[in-house]
Amino acid sequence: MSKKILIVDDEPHIRLLMGQTLEELEDEGVEVLTAENGEEALEMIKTEKPNLVFLDVMMPKMNGFDVCNTVKHELQLDGIYIIMLTAKGQEFDKQKGQQVGADLYMTKPFDPDEVVEKSLEILQI
Repeated sequence: MSKKILIVDDEPHIRLLMGQTLEELEDEGVEVLTAENGEEALEMIKTEKPNLVFLDVMMPKMNGFDVCNTVKHELQLDGIYIIMLTAKGQEFDKQKGQQVGADLYMTKPFDPDEVVEKSLEILQI
């Protein structure tokens, strides 16, 4: 079964950058998916069941905290590793991220190498 990564961000350039960063994992059989808002992300998470989700916090329709909370607490999809992406490194956000069940927290701008390393580690490739 192939592994899947979902990139969720309302900014097209971030989705593109993340997609290019994770492109090399496609050689390992990893499928990279994208969504541009929280509602779309939730639908994709339910249907595609990605192993790893890079989830932006500030988005239209449904923010990243609400998506994460729904996935982890309401749907109880424990096998999905969620990394929250945010432009703000404020402590409040981190606490809120932990409350909604985020597995990890990354601040933008992020280091592409770190994104790849984390992905390999989480997907155990």
